[in-house]
Amino acid sequence: MNKIKRTPAGEALTSLILDLFRANGILLTAGDRLVASLGLTSARWQILGAIVDADRPEPVAWLARNLGANRQNVQRIVNDLERDGLVVFETNPHHRRAQLVVLTDKGRQIYDAAGRLQVPWVNNLSDGLSVREVEIAHRVIGTLRDRLEEPGEG
Repeated sequence: MNKIKRTPAGEALTSLILDLFRANGILLTAGDRLVASLGLTSARWQILGAIVDADRPEPVAWLARNLGANRQNVQRIVNDLERDGLVVFETNPHHRRAQLVVLTDKGRQIYDAAGRLQVPWVNNLSDGLSVREVEIAHRVIGTLRDRLEEPGEG
């Protein structure tokens, strides 16, 4: 029986994927520590960012899709953010049941404070990396994401 072998690129990509898994866990823990004083977690911060980055208020399902996340998990976190006064739900004129998630002034202040904490942290983290190296890594990860989002790939 022939054993299926990875191509050299497949082998290199497998190593990269394993490192991405490890880095993701470490990154989430570091993010949690960075914004804990603001009452945030990495997950809450990420969702606030998705709300800020959206062109207009969106329902939870759209936020989840944009994040590549599970809708139920995003709903749970958005509910927590609403309980803490960082977001509010508004009526969606296009869908009665899918309310729009809107950042409050308090939510904007917390998100901006997290950004101020992130600047020196990310500058330190990027020390010794060239912009070109970071851009290449970004391109590779973006290509992987795009391919994984193709129907039948993920």
